[in-house]
Amino acid sequence: MSGTIRLTAAQAMMRWLSVQMTEGGERFIEGVWAIFGHGNVAGIGEALHGIGDALPTWRGQNEQTMAHAAIAYAKGQGRRRAQAVTTSIGPGATNVVTAAALAHVNRLPLLILAGDVFANRRPDPVLQQVEDFDDGTVSANDCFRPVVRYFDRITRPEHLLTALPRAMRVMTDPANCGPVCLAFCQDVQAEAYDWPEAFFAPRVWRIRRPEPDAVELAEVVDLIRAATAPVIVAGGGVIYSGAEAALAEFASRHNIPVIETQAGKSALSQDHVMNYGASGVDGSAAANGMAAKADLILGIGTRLQDFTTGSRTLFSRGRLVSINVQPYDAAKHGGMSLVADAKVALERLGAALGDYRADAADPAARAAWLAAVDAHCAAPAGNELPSDAQVIGAVQRATGADAIAMCAAGTMPGALKLLWQPSQGGYHMEYGYSCMGYEIAGAMGLKLARPGREVICFVGDGSYMMANSELATAVMRRVPFTVVLTDNRGYGCINRLQQGCGGAEFNNMYVDSRIEAQPQIDFVAHAASMGAHAVKASGIAGLEAEIAAARGRDIPTVIVIDTTAVPGPGDGLAGAGHWWDVAVPEIGDTEKLRKAYAGYLENAARQSVVN
Repeated sequence: MSGTIRLTAAQAMMRWLSVQMTEGGERFIEGVWAIFGHGNVAGIGEALHGIGDALPTWRGQNEQTMAHAAIAYAKGQGRRRAQAVTTSIGPGATNVVTAAALAHVNRLPLLILAGDVFANRRPDPVLQQVEDFDDGTVSANDCFRPVVRYFDRITRPEHLLTALPRAMRVMTDPANCGPVCLAFCQDVQAEAYDWPEAFFAPRVWRIRRPEPDAVELAEVVDLIRAATAPVIVAGGGVIYSGAEAALAEFASRHNIPVIETQAGKSALSQDHVMNYGASGVDGSAAANGMAAKADLILGIGTRLQDFTTGSRTLFSRGRLVSINVQPYDAAKHGGMSLVADAKVALERLGAALGDYRADAADPAARAAWLAAVDAHCAAPAGNELPSDAQVIGAVQRATGADAIAMCAAGTMPGALKLLWQPSQGGYHMEYGYSCMGYEIAGAMGLKLARPGREVICFVGDGSYMMANSELATAVMRRVPFTVVLTDNRGYGCINRLQQGCGGAEFNNMYVDSRIEAQPQIDFVAHAASMGAHAVKASGIAGLEAEIAAARGRDIPTVIVIDTTAVPGPGDGLAGAGHWWDVAVPEIGDTEKLRKAYAGYLENAARQSVVN
């Protein structure tokens, strides 16, 4: 009969987490990012110190950006491993809410160990306690409820016996994967309990691969066989399933073009003959041309966000089939569902389709598109400020096949999706939540997940100003990556959107804001003050040289380059891009606004209303 072991609740939590394993024999929770406060230092902090290298602890600079690093690590690991973040009870906890929403939207695992108020309530109200006048059970941590997949408040030590396995179940479930918050009352963290020794036996968590329903599979096979011009929309689920090779084989054998979402980009390398580039609002002329004439849209592992579907105007001709491990996503937009793991579904469909081949591929359109990309990304002929596209072209020329481009918000995500030509796995974008401030911390987390690949972080001056402090953490931990900081002196992306929606230039660029003096921010000096190697690039040629020089360093490199705020990602690329539904004011005083609203009505009339 098993015995017991007496530990505090926090000690038991860390011991248990240290023996939760992947099928590859590694810890699923690689380690814990921690900023200590009064709500977690005495309990969780003591337990983390005691567990040592069996569950490493890393110090960060901000709770939100620590969580961003953890999320990027999980994404870089294909959701097969994750990291935890611990905070105190007040602003430390609520700082993580934004990151939790990011993980929730992107279906990524994150373990949040947030300190909470006293379960015994003796010292109430404690420092940082949020008091609800009508509900004594509410704390600041209740803010997590809408943005996590699983929430639990630990008010007794023995709650961990059920809460911890539930947390792991969520984070390793491909259909329900997302962030977990265990709100850990600070007095309970320190309470001792006699734990069953069997609770700490190592456990392997297998990420399952659901098989498709036989009836659904047969129906989808019939639809594909009847189609002459099908198109595959590859989403992030292809990558999380490890289905890249299966997708390549399926598309080639059946001659079906593949177009990409932000999360699915680089499931196929850009040089694969069936890769027609990005879909939708920030899509390529080749991809959107394929989608517009397709008689069957085969979505694989995509949640069909508005950027992918052109706000439900792009896939207007074809029948939609959605292959997804999550029934919620598979049933969107009135499509036919095939609920299954992406890799398994592709294998089963391929076997059933036999020698079927479609007529949809258009190599000339693909070649024309790639030629246009090369022209658009070429170095400027004169001394004018480069565009984002020209910056992307310079980085592309200066890097090898192992490079991963990563970004999160602003103009660059659309430009990179449109123009970056990655090898397989050479793209990492947080665009489900489009969270400014993800970039620097995310680059660190990605490099920790993929240490053998060159990580290039694209960030605008606006996002850099929002969150840059984990640059110091990367220096201290010797995590090398390259930051390309494009300075267009404001929020250039939203400035263009503002004008496109009929508005005046207002409060986005510094020059259009109500400020007394234009800021002269020395980004090089700022990054250098945190220990990074920082330099100002002297134009496109200088940028290429600095990218190459950064490879020999064991610390982050920040390369600052001035760019123009004028052109958008699709300028000069005829037919690229698609409409995006951003509501335009119905009433306004200017002709510009009236024209924008008329255009809005014209496009909105083409939207599908099927949910």
